[in-house]
Amino acid sequence: MEKLYYSIGEVAQMLGESTSCIRFWSNSFPNRIKPQRNAKGNRKFTPKDIEVLRQAQHLLKTKGMTIEGAARMLDGEDKINMDRVKALDTLKDIRRELVEIRNSLK
Repeated sequence: MEKLYYSIGEVAQMLGESTSCIRFWSNSFPNRIKPQRNAKGNRKFTPKDIEVLRQAQHLLKTKGMTIEGAARMLDGEDKINMDRVKALDTLKDIRRELVEIRNSLK
């Protein structure tokens, strides 16, 4: 069962980034990423927020875009780019599973 909210540490672990990087990105894309805050003020991210963070990560790290360029791309609702990010994540998951299978056969 998927959780409704994820902590910044959980999101950072999912994406393989530091918590400070996730915090910076959530502040850099306020139109798209709107984490809820609990009583202590900690950020709580929804699965939709995490998907936008994955897209931002792809644009920033893989494509080498600037924050401003990535923000324009995300605000433009570029469906083709979103589909590519999802496909890339799926392929990474498949590769990870295949490597695990190969290692278990040794």
